[in-house]
Amino acid sequence: MPRPHPYSPSVRRRRLGAQLRRLREQAGLTLAETAAQLGWARAKVGKLETSELKTVKPADLDALLTVFKVEEDGLREELHQLARDAKHRGWWWKYRDVFGPEPLPDFEAEASLIRTYQVAAIPGLLQTPEYAEAVFRGGRYTSPEHIQRQVDARMERRDILNRFDSPPRLWAVVDEAALRRPVGGPDVMRGQLEYLLRIAQLPHIDVQVLPFAVGAHAALGMSFTILEFPERVDPTIVYSDNLGSGLFEESAEEVATSVSVFSELQATSLSTVQSARFIEGILSEESESS
Repeated sequence: MPRPHPYSPSVRRRRLGAQLRRLREQAGLTLAETAAQLGWARAKVGKLETSELKTVKPADLDALLTVFKVEEDGLREELHQLARDAKHRGWWWKYRDVFGPEPLPDFEAEASLIRTYQVAAIPGLLQTPEYAEAVFRGGRYTSPEHIQRQVDARMERRDILNRFDSPPRLWAVVDEAALRRPVGGPDVMRGQLEYLLRIAQLPHIDVQVLPFAVGAHAALGMSFTILEFPERVDPTIVYSDNLGSGLFEESAEEVATSVSVFSELQATSLSTVQSARFIEGILSEESESS
């Protein structure tokens, strides 16, 4: 059954911080002046604005809004609601041993557009259970129970594509290497490629193949994901995998570079229709050789 549209505690916390910074600047106050009026350390005000504090106490929020001369009841309640939302835990909390302290699903939950380029594997949001299991078995040795938890977590991640309330637009550019790498063996790869063809027919999912024939390109050797959000106050972020964890980047310069590179990849890749034919061709090749 599709999961209703969840919200992201991290996105809500970041949104609250951005609003507090905007209100402080509108009030013509510096961090130091705000802290002095409240009798707080300057660092506390700064951490509230940069969302480093996981919890914002109602009394602290009221104190800040009073200093900023925010009298509108609707705005005050909106900010208090953001603070309450930021304290809740998403479904991914039960998989914190899998996702780590700053999980990607926390941000995927509220993203309106997800653009991803993957070199060596099918994007996680588009993987079948069998393929995902084979990916995890190919990593560092761990128990079968932990591998199953990793698979379960990945399958819950992809539920956002099936939710009935505004699923995100997913635009995936997949390197030909990911399509030809025999992860899990012929049967697993066949199931994965067939699933990729089926899900790419959904109106909010686009899959493009970057073929070997392109040669060198702008993202050679790196994979990354760009997440955009419906609220203008929420900054676009870029996520990249590294060993054992992931890295989030939201500086305007880094985001702009990633968006530019992805646009180049889109232009260089096969169209969505050509990509589907390309995947069908790989399936035909495998059938003939078996």
